[in-house]
Amino acid sequence: MTEPLVVVENVSRVFGHGARQVHAVRGVSLAAHPGEVLAIRGRSGAGKTTRLNIIGGLDRPTSGRVLVAGKDVTAASGRQLLRMRRDTIGFVFQSFGLIPILSAAENVGVPMRLAKVRPAVRDERVAMLLELVGLGAHAAQRPYELSGGQQQRVAIARALANGPRLLIADEPTGQLDSETGRQIMDLIRAVVTARGTTAIVATHDAALLDLADRVIVLRDGQVADPVPAG
Repeated sequence: MTEPLVVVENVSRVFGHGARQVHAVRGVSLAAHPGEVLAIRGRSGAGKTTRLNIIGGLDRPTSGRVLVAGKDVTAASGRQLLRMRRDTIGFVFQSFGLIPILSAAENVGVPMRLAKVRPAVRDERVAMLLELVGLGAHAAQRPYELSGGQQQRVAIARALANGPRLLIADEPTGQLDSETGRQIMDLIRAVVTARGTTAIVATHDAALLDLADRVIVLRDGQVADPVPAG
């Protein structure tokens, strides 16, 4: 097996102080490899989002460390984290997070503008990504003109814009009906298989877990017994 892209070592995250302390994550360790879909399952409040935020450098743990592509996320400076989130990590959220006044193509192009990708290269890559997610004919439409499933497809294309090695998806099907949610998970699975990307997906939908290579269950911030996927 290849070396893991993501290594989480004994990570804990505590919010608050004294009697008001909340242990969102308790001593969690895991590894995720290239070409793997790792699903994190747990009820609301189990610590799924906190864990993803720590892996993606959006939050820092109280203790422990996270390595992504050999770089210590937990010890990185703000500038280094910004670069990692731009170049190495792509995010997909439940709320889509698209910019309402921009078209689908413009939304997908935003990360490339920030990375100062040349316009001709950017336009070509935007068109390719929209085709990849099945929205080549919807490039000029704005988010309010698209269905929920289409908006999430745009969000996935945007997350892939700068060729990230790690895709983090936090409840990506939470606002979608079961059939559309299945299509989105199928798309994530296809992207991982085709590109060798690592995907870590948080979900509470047991019906989608068969698309993962491995499933980790969180209870009260801790890893429960592993559940086989498939």
